[in-house]
Amino acid sequence: MPQFDPRRSNRRLAPRVLLAIAGFAALGLGWRLSATEHARPVASAPRPMDPAGYAALQAQAFSQAANQPGFAEPVNIPVKVQSGETLESAVRRTGIAANEARQVVDALGKAFDTVNIKAGLAFNAAVAQPRDRRGPVRLVGLSMRTGPATAITLSRTFDGALRLRELAEKVHEDTTVAQGEMKGSLYESAEAVGVTPAITAEVVKIFSHKLDFSRDLHPGDDFRLVFDRKVTESGRTIETGDLLYAEIGAKGQVTRFYRYQQPGASEAQYFDETGKNIKGFLLRTPVDGARVTSGFGMRMHPILGYTRMHQGIDFGVPSGTPVFAAGDGVVEEARWAGGYGRWMKLKHNGGWETAYGHLSGWAAKPGQHVRQGQVIAYSGSTGESTGPHLHYEVMDRGSKVDPKSAKVPAGTILGGGELAAFKARKAHIDTLLATAGSPGQNLAQAATTARR
Repeated sequence: MPQFDPRRSNRRLAPRVLLAIAGFAALGLGWRLSATEHARPVASAPRPMDPAGYAALQAQAFSQAANQPGFAEPVNIPVKVQSGETLESAVRRTGIAANEARQVVDALGKAFDTVNIKAGLAFNAAVAQPRDRRGPVRLVGLSMRTGPATAITLSRTFDGALRLRELAEKVHEDTTVAQGEMKGSLYESAEAVGVTPAITAEVVKIFSHKLDFSRDLHPGDDFRLVFDRKVTESGRTIETGDLLYAEIGAKGQVTRFYRYQQPGASEAQYFDETGKNIKGFLLRTPVDGARVTSGFGMRMHPILGYTRMHQGIDFGVPSGTPVFAAGDGVVEEARWAGGYGRWMKLKHNGGWETAYGHLSGWAAKPGQHVRQGQVIAYSGSTGESTGPHLHYEVMDRGSKVDPKSAKVPAGTILGGGELAAFKARKAHIDTLLATAGSPGQNLAQAATTARR
């Protein structure tokens, strides 16, 4: 049987047991508390308490447990369930006896499914060792997060009973402004002010018509985002909704896009301040997180060893990165194409075509209709390639043109009643932005994103 080892890198708790096990009480204001006592019956269920009351109860319970005769001060042991392991066996790794581990799991089973668990489930256990070092350690308490806004604690009261408490933090919906300056990548900078990767990915798609993220963004450039979210009372974002507005200051100018759904449209789109649809005909960068490794024009071929025309742009991205359709169209080809390796070509309106080379795989078939931004393939290093990247080509009536400078058709412009409705929506967003202040002030209104 696993024995408690005092040489582990566990922290002595003494009065800090509260921090280890009652820590969930400090996750934020507004926890709802329900308690069920196990091992000994109680006359009536306790009343819900506020966070301060709960913290006081935990402090009292753990202090009394820590002072039980015959046991040393508790220590904290963080545990993660391993692949193929049961929750009971994971609990036993804290050093407690088998029968006590079963009691613990039985008590936890009142709050969640303890059988169908996944590897990686984490919890903290506080255990106390007998002063004479004979026999197994004793569980003082256990805490576990069961969801983005829920947690449970199991504590040993002064009389030896196990008390289970289920905690749920109140969640409400709001619309928030997140703003800051570029420090590192856009993903890193946005995450620092509470923006989830899903929202940032949407921003990248929107601005891919206007910006080259590998060249146009620099440290100190401003950004502001407005989005819906679900947030706990402690300020943790646990879920994000629609991106309502995006603004980036780069290349000496500020570009702003507003979300608006036209009457009868199946989905919302983004428009600039004048009501012009920012959905360009073709994406400038059909892959996220890309850097240009080779531009359009004459170059020394890295494999063939002589100078020849490079009729596209190469984006350096890891193998398997999703490749997006540059515009609405039909898959014309998905085949092996010699030096291009796995190859795909899309046919768009007006005689325009786009092509994608060195792919590791396809996500669409010939003849399939695709929409701009839809994943159609995955980057790779097939064919004549020195490393993972995407080769991207644009053709205008059969002639290959530079994807960065091609004069592709512009988006549509709202008018009449649609323009009036758009301006009303825009006014609401502008009011939120005015309240938040200027991006240069770096007034991040979004809370830190929940990390699980």
